[in-house]
Amino acid sequence: MIRAVVFDVGECLVDETREYGTWADWLGVPRHTFAAMFGAVIAQGRDYRDVFQEFEPGFDLYEQREARAAAGQPEHFGEDDLYPDVRPALAQLRADGLWLGIAGNQTTRAGGILRTLFTDDVDLIGTSDDWGASKPDPLFFERVAEVVPYEPAEILYVGDRVDNDLRPAVAAGMPTALVRRGPWATIQWNTDEAMKLPTFRVESLTELPSEIANFNERGH
Repeated sequence: MIRAVVFDVGECLVDETREYGTWADWLGVPRHTFAAMFGAVIAQGRDYRDVFQEFEPGFDLYEQREARAAAGQPEHFGEDDLYPDVRPALAQLRADGLWLGIAGNQTTRAGGILRTLFTDDVDLIGTSDDWGASKPDPLFFERVAEVVPYEPAEILYVGDRVDNDLRPAVAAGMPTALVRRGPWATIQWNTDEAMKLPTFRVESLTELPSEIANFNERGH
């Protein structure tokens, strides 16, 4: 039975289109060129941070985040960057009595933004900076299991990536949901793992309440 739902952040709750556009601007690269390289890197199975190296070898993402902040252009997302199904899905899942969490590869700064946006909507907000472990490191999902008051088999992890979200969550004994949006899910959607690994494959987060209810009714 699924008793808790934990969500990834980027391209699950937050549409990162605007944010990656600002990185292209920071690099002085046309946005469509940056987006094309981003897609190519993902399709090749490489780390998304390699995109920055293609345009500026030796690029240090941590240092550049700090430089942007010092220049008055910090990474940022807000209510307008949330996917439109996020609020209704969280409200329905909460009404259904499920324990809710948010946990993703995010900076301390992003964690602060998440708490501003979601403190009243979820039971936990955790980030890789908070925990000292980043997906797909198994330690990240051990942290999730430690802070959620249910067994791993009762925790549904929802994400947009096979490699960072589904694969390590399944290895940790958790059911998973793959949401089809953003560059990763779009590219990975028809792969064998994307077809076989997730407990649910959804086009919208608003499908989750009924999927979970049906799953629980079947007595899994």
